[in-house]
Amino acid sequence: MLDLKYIRTYLLVCSLVVVLQPFQGLAQQNSGASRTSLQHPPTEWDGQHDFDFEIGTWKTHLRRLVHPLTGSTTWIEYDGTTVVRKVWNGRANLVELDADGAAGHFEGLNLRLYNPQSHQWSLNFANSNDGTLSQPTIGEFKNGRGEFFDQETLNGRAIYVRFVISEITPDSCRFEQAFSTDGGKTWEVNWMATDIRVKDESDKSLHHTPTERDGQHDFDFEMGTWKIHLSRLLHPLTGSTTWIEFDGTSVTRKVWDGRAYLEEFEADSPTGHIEGLTLRLYNPKSHQWNLNWANSKDGTLGQPTIGEFKNGRGEFFDQEPFNGRAILVRYVWSDITPNSAHFEQSFSDDGGKTWEGNWITTQTRVNDESDKAH
Repeated sequence: MLDLKYIRTYLLVCSLVVVLQPFQGLAQQNSGASRTSLQHPPTEWDGQHDFDFEIGTWKTHLRRLVHPLTGSTTWIEYDGTTVVRKVWNGRANLVELDADGAAGHFEGLNLRLYNPQSHQWSLNFANSNDGTLSQPTIGEFKNGRGEFFDQETLNGRAIYVRFVISEITPDSCRFEQAFSTDGGKTWEVNWMATDIRVKDESDKSLHHTPTERDGQHDFDFEMGTWKIHLSRLLHPLTGSTTWIEFDGTSVTRKVWDGRAYLEEFEADSPTGHIEGLTLRLYNPKSHQWNLNWANSKDGTLGQPTIGEFKNGRGEFFDQEPFNGRAILVRYVWSDITPNSAHFEQSFSDDGGKTWEGNWITTQTRVNDESDKAH
């Protein structure tokens, strides 16, 4: 099987997936902070459309150094298909990569998010083997060349990782990953890829038939477009009984034939416009889902909320800081029918003994709209 550790970085740059959970990160932000998709013209050109060149379908040829940082000169090759889809009108995008080679089959995705404050991109990778997002690789484009960096461990040692996107034309581009053990003074290239655009294929997901059914399609009910009515407790965990109400729209798209989802959400609340997305990833080992939320205000993924469905009810948990204190967060999906569903977020500051609901949504399917972002 393909060595996933070494391909993570390339996929951070050329593969992606996202799903919306409009409610993740409320504890961290203590507000309904900006979360939406759907096209809004930018007020300035500052890098938020740097990846527009890659929207579409590509044939990908890969070369990987088998044993990086060992003096090895043995390379193996793979061929595959990459599909890149626009999110937030280009301020984010989702990449899916499917490849076969000497080491086996690989299926991965990458969610790229633009931070309008730092004018940088964060690249967030996951593969279908464990459905877990890796740490982000961060950087930007300058003079038509993209460079992205992070620090990781390899064979027990800390190293720097660099991704470079170059030689960009309307129909081709090049990706290169390199490692450094000397603080970036020298770099050893270990992954090279060349993409050639497939002009006659539509921008659609790669589909694969699952080998088993064990929870990996629990979110199939949410495919499509929805009208959402939301109620939010204005000041959670303060004794407040003041709620505000507003309406929004969400669009959910399937990834990995339902083993992942990208949802985009948009609403106008009394406290401002919300634009966000959630990437939901299924872990076939634990049979649980990871829900990863981001909003367009900072383009940064929050920590995942993890859980599963039982008897038609989904429960997902994590721990977050809120007003300087650690609290537990719970999401519940219930009352699921083909055309409606109920979602509720609650906080607990006593270790889960009691829960206070603070975000409630009722969603109704829009039957006449296709499954795509606007």
